[in-house]
Amino acid sequence: MTLVQEVLLQLEQDYMGHPYFVSGNAVFTALARELDDAATNAVQASTGVFVPGTHGAFPDEHSQSGGKPYFGTSLRPVEAYEDLFLFRDAAQRWIGDAGPRDAENTHEMRSYAGRTGFAPASWFGKPVAAHGRKRTVNSYLHCYVHAAGSRQDVLPLDDDVLDGLRVGGARNLGLGATSLADTQTVVLENLEYSRVRDADALQVELVSPYVLETDHPAADDQSVPWWWGVDDESLRRRESRLVRGGESFELTTVDHGQVVPYTGSDPVMTAQQGVLRVGSHSKFGFGEFRVRPASEDRVQGRASPSGDVREGGA
Repeated sequence: MTLVQEVLLQLEQDYMGHPYFVSGNAVFTALARELDDAATNAVQASTGVFVPGTHGAFPDEHSQSGGKPYFGTSLRPVEAYEDLFLFRDAAQRWIGDAGPRDAENTHEMRSYAGRTGFAPASWFGKPVAAHGRKRTVNSYLHCYVHAAGSRQDVLPLDDDVLDGLRVGGARNLGLGATSLADTQTVVLENLEYSRVRDADALQVELVSPYVLETDHPAADDQSVPWWWGVDDESLRRRESRLVRGGESFELTTVDHGQVVPYTGSDPVMTAQQGVLRVGSHSKFGFGEFRVRPASEDRVQGRASPSGDVREGGA
């Protein structure tokens, strides 16, 4: 049994860091401050994805349907493999298009002595006839954890551990403070995988960077997985860093967001492994991927608040 714990945190104070995500290393470090050594060694953390607390609806691929107010403020049921990526899909197809969709998915910026911070909420005006003159959209952070090795019993993490985590820069000044909005556990083997199992052809989409080369003395360089049906030289690469214990290690990664053909023979097991991540530094969020039917449009029509789906571009 492979247990994964989904976590949704509400951003309570300004955040200083990357505007689109929080690295898995930052999520892991925040958790490690609250855990004992045995639990820290077992826990592995994903990249954190920012989610606006706004209205939305389930996309067609989800096991549920219909629209809900304040859709992004709590976790949604996970019964099928695709459900795991509801808030982790870069297209954020669940957000309704009745309001300023792109603006709602963006942080307001603030300056701290020349450094950029991002506000925990944004405010939008309403029509004069509407009740109230402005609407608040709070920012949330979606991530998940699992346990490796023999210490599977460390999950689920207690609410007391998850509530009050701080991420990003200037944490000693109170920035990056979060509160626990919601959490739930999912057993990977119990999910429905029919869309993956029945597809004629499949693709692998990188959700977080995959490490090829690392300066860390305790980790090895990795080759491109054999089940990626692509020429190594055609992949977009990015230089990154891993900061651990005051030391900085240079990384060469395959950049996230890329899609390659899947040429393996066990798509369900591969899909499960993608949730747990592969390659060097997977403990810190690197190497997450999603398996998709090759015929599926990665950026489908957007969801309206009523649950209907409107045509969208790629």
